[in-house]
Amino acid sequence: MGQETTRRPGYLVKRVQQAFRQASDELLRPIGLSMAQYAVLVALAENPGASSAELARQCFVTRQSLRDVLTGLKTAGLVAVAEVAPTGRARPVRLTASGEARLSEAHRAVGEVEERMLAGMSEPERRRLAGLLSTCAENLTPADR
Repeated sequence: MGQETTRRPGYLVKRVQQAFRQASDELLRPIGLSMAQYAVLVALAENPGASSAELARQCFVTRQSLRDVLTGLKTAGLVAVAEVAPTGRARPVRLTASGEARLSEAHRAVGEVEERMLAGMSEPERRRLAGLLSTCAENLTPADR
Protein backbone atom coordinates (compact mmCIF):
# COMPACT_ATOMS: atom_id res chain seq x y z
CA MET A 1 0.00 0.00 0.00
CA GLY A 2 1.43 3.35 -1.05
CA GLN A 3 2.28 6.08 1.41
CA GLU A 4 -0.32 8.38 -0.19
CA THR A 5 -3.05 5.82 0.59
CA THR A 6 -2.08 5.45 4.24
CA ARG A 7 -2.32 9.22 4.72
CA ARG A 8 -5.81 9.58 3.23
CA PRO A 9 -8.47 10.56 5.78
CA GLY A 10 -10.84 7.71 4.82
CA TYR A 11 -8.12 5.13 5.35
CA LEU A 12 -7.12 6.70 8.66
CA VAL A 13 -10.72 6.78 9.91
CA LYS A 14 -11.07 3.07 9.14
CA ARG A 15 -7.72 2.30 10.78
CA VAL A 16 -8.69 4.16 13.95
CA GLN A 17 -12.13 2.51 13.97
CA GLN A 18 -10.61 -0.96 13.70
CA ALA A 19 -8.01 -0.29 16.40
CA PHE A 20 -10.61 1.28 18.70
CA ARG A 21 -12.95 -1.68 18.29
CA GLN A 22 -10.19 -4.22 18.90
CA ALA A 23 -8.93 -2.43 22.02
CA SER A 24 -12.49 -1.97 23.31
CA ASP A 25 -13.36 -5.62 22.70
CA GLU A 26 -10.30 -6.63 24.74
CA LEU A 27 -11.46 -4.58 27.74
CA LEU A 28 -15.14 -5.48 27.32
CA ARG A 29 -14.52 -9.25 27.08
CA PRO A 30 -13.93 -9.69 30.84
CA ILE A 31 -17.18 -7.75 31.44
CA GLY A 32 -18.98 -10.24 29.21
CA LEU A 33 -19.71 -7.86 26.33
CA SER A 34 -18.60 -7.23 22.78
CA MET A 35 -18.40 -3.78 21.19
CA ALA A 36 -21.56 -4.60 19.18
CA GLN A 37 -23.43 -5.44 22.40
CA TYR A 38 -22.10 -2.30 24.04
CA ALA A 39 -23.39 -0.21 21.11
CA VAL A 40 -26.89 -1.69 21.51
CA LEU A 41 -26.89 -1.08 25.27
CA VAL A 42 -25.83 2.55 24.70
CA ALA A 43 -28.56 3.02 22.07
CA LEU A 44 -31.16 1.60 24.47
CA ALA A 45 -29.97 3.79 27.33
CA GLU A 46 -30.35 6.84 25.09
CA ASN A 47 -33.66 5.67 23.54
CA PRO A 48 -35.59 3.51 26.03
CA GLY A 49 -38.28 1.42 24.41
CA ALA A 50 -36.79 1.64 20.92
CA SER A 51 -37.89 -0.98 18.40
CA SER A 52 -35.48 -3.43 16.81
CA ALA A 53 -35.63 -1.49 13.53
CA GLU A 54 -34.72 1.75 15.33
CA LEU A 55 -31.86 0.06 17.17
CA ALA A 56 -30.47 -1.43 13.95
CA ARG A 57 -30.40 2.04 12.35
CA GLN A 58 -28.77 3.65 15.40
CA CYS A 59 -26.12 0.92 15.64
CA PHE A 60 -25.39 0.83 11.88
CA VAL A 61 -26.14 -2.89 11.58
CA THR A 62 -28.62 -5.01 9.67
CA ARG A 63 -31.77 -6.20 11.40
CA GLN A 64 -30.41 -9.77 11.24
CA SER A 65 -27.17 -8.75 12.95
CA LEU A 66 -29.13 -6.86 15.57
CA ARG A 67 -31.36 -9.90 16.16
CA ASP A 68 -28.24 -11.97 16.94
CA VAL A 69 -26.88 -9.33 19.33
CA LEU A 70 -30.26 -8.93 21.06
CA THR A 71 -30.54 -12.69 21.53
CA GLY A 72 -27.24 -12.71 23.42
CA LEU A 73 -28.25 -9.69 25.50
CA LYS A 74 -31.64 -11.23 26.34
CA THR A 75 -30.03 -14.55 27.30
CA ALA A 76 -27.66 -12.66 29.61
CA GLY A 77 -30.62 -10.84 31.18
CA LEU A 78 -29.38 -7.41 30.09
CA VAL A 79 -32.37 -6.44 27.95
CA ALA A 80 -36.05 -7.29 27.87
CA VAL A 81 -38.31 -7.28 24.83
CA ALA A 82 -42.01 -6.57 25.32
CA GLU A 83 -44.21 -9.63 24.80
CA VAL A 84 -46.71 -7.61 22.76
CA ALA A 85 -46.37 -4.48 20.67
CA PRO A 86 -48.28 -1.47 22.05
CA THR A 87 -49.14 -0.53 18.46
CA GLY A 88 -48.32 -2.22 15.17
CA ARG A 89 -45.73 -4.99 15.21
CA ALA A 90 -42.71 -3.25 16.76
CA ARG A 91 -42.05 -4.60 20.26
CA PRO A 92 -40.11 -2.16 22.43
CA VAL A 93 -36.79 -3.22 23.93
CA ARG A 94 -35.50 -1.91 27.26
CA LEU A 95 -32.49 -2.28 29.50
CA THR A 96 -32.91 -4.35 32.64
CA ALA A 97 -31.34 -3.33 35.94
CA SER A 98 -28.53 -5.79 35.17
CA GLY A 99 -28.13 -4.19 31.75
CA GLU A 100 -27.82 -0.74 33.28
CA ALA A 101 -25.17 -1.97 35.72
CA ARG A 102 -23.21 -3.75 32.98
CA LEU A 103 -23.43 -0.65 30.78
CA SER A 104 -21.99 1.49 33.56
CA GLU A 105 -19.05 -0.89 33.86
CA ALA A 106 -18.62 -0.98 30.07
CA HIS A 107 -18.62 2.84 29.86
CA ARG A 108 -15.55 2.87 32.09
CA ALA A 109 -13.76 0.32 29.89
CA VAL A 110 -14.55 2.12 26.63
CA GLY A 111 -13.66 5.44 28.23
CA GLU A 112 -10.24 4.01 29.07
CA VAL A 113 -9.72 3.08 25.42
CA GLU A 114 -10.85 6.53 24.33
CA GLU A 115 -8.35 8.14 26.70
CA ARG A 116 -5.57 5.98 25.22
CA MET A 117 -6.65 7.02 21.73
CA LEU A 118 -6.59 10.73 22.62
CA ALA A 119 -3.38 10.65 24.68
CA GLY A 120 -1.15 13.63 24.04
CA MET A 121 -3.98 15.79 22.67
CA SER A 122 -4.98 18.98 24.42
CA GLU A 123 -8.63 19.63 25.27
CA PRO A 124 -8.99 22.11 22.36
CA GLU A 125 -7.49 19.48 20.00
CA ARG A 126 -9.93 16.88 21.29
CA ARG A 127 -12.88 19.22 20.71
CA ARG A 128 -11.59 20.09 17.24
CA LEU A 129 -11.22 16.41 16.33
CA ALA A 130 -14.76 15.68 17.54
CA GLY A 131 -16.07 18.62 15.53
CA LEU A 132 -14.27 17.56 12.37
CA LEU A 133 -15.49 13.96 12.69
CA SER A 134 -19.06 15.20 13.26
CA THR A 135 -18.84 17.31 10.11
CA CYS A 136 -17.56 14.31 8.13
CA ALA A 137 -20.44 12.16 9.39
CA GLU A 138 -23.02 14.85 8.60
CA ASN A 139 -21.58 15.31 5.11
CA LEU A 140 -22.05 11.60 4.40
CA THR A 141 -25.47 11.20 6.01
CA PRO A 142 -28.36 11.35 3.55
CA ALA A 143 -30.67 14.33 4.16
CA ASP A 144 -33.71 12.08 4.69
CA ARG A 145 -32.27 10.35 7.78
